[in-house]
Amino acid sequence: MIVWGRSEFVITSVEKKVKLLIADDHALFREGLKRILNMEDDFEVVGECGDGIQVVEQCNQLLPDVVLMDINMPIENGVGATEKLRNIFPQVKVIILSIHDDESYVFETLRKGASGYLLKDMEANELINAIRTVVQGHAYIHPKVTGKLINQLRRMTYMGEDDVAAASQQVQEAGARYVAEESPLTRREAEVLRLMSEGKSNKVIGECLFISEKTVKNHVSSILQKMEVDDRTQAVINAIKIGWVTI
Repeated sequence: MIVWGRSEFVITSVEKKVKLLIADDHALFREGLKRILNMEDDFEVVGECGDGIQVVEQCNQLLPDVVLMDINMPIENGVGATEKLRNIFPQVKVIILSIHDDESYVFETLRKGASGYLLKDMEANELINAIRTVVQGHAYIHPKVTGKLINQLRRMTYMGEDDVAAASQQVQEAGARYVAEESPLTRREAEVLRLMSEGKSNKVIGECLFISEKTVKNHVSSILQKMEVDDRTQAVINAIKIGWVTI
């Protein structure tokens, strides 16, 4: 800010920029995002990284105001990294940037402490507006997933708190247990994999987890991709061999 006097001016301070950290395992995406954000006078990209472990390390060194976080990253995914950041650096805001538009991802990341959930196909000006909104202390959810989120809340409200708690407990007490915290799967994908190992269909899995059958199919596809297998039977067998699921 510049203050003018009678015959001179004095520079008293410089407007503080919002320091941003980009966490995504695609270098080309990070580079494009960095160029867009650095064009804004009030933004400064202070760092970038490609996995969840590096996020925590760079936050400790760079002290960003906002982390733009992908969900599907190696070593540790964005959900786990978000939870760690909120525990270690509660002042840092986390905005999820994802290709996934189903409500379960939104619930999981918001529950872990994210302040925003955006889709990667959004316009640049919407992203910029979302960052500024979150910096001001508000939450921001991409319009495409808002409707799905509301429908999920309605389903949970219709069941009632006692019913939801009972059903959740029933899932937790199921015969197969998911035991590997270090796997690349999100918590929701882990729940789906556990129910898959019990032979449950997509429809039944959706009823157990209060999500749509289409959302279950999306989770199954993501699980198969991450485990590099062709079908759910191979996924379950490999998960048991690796020790991710125990019967």
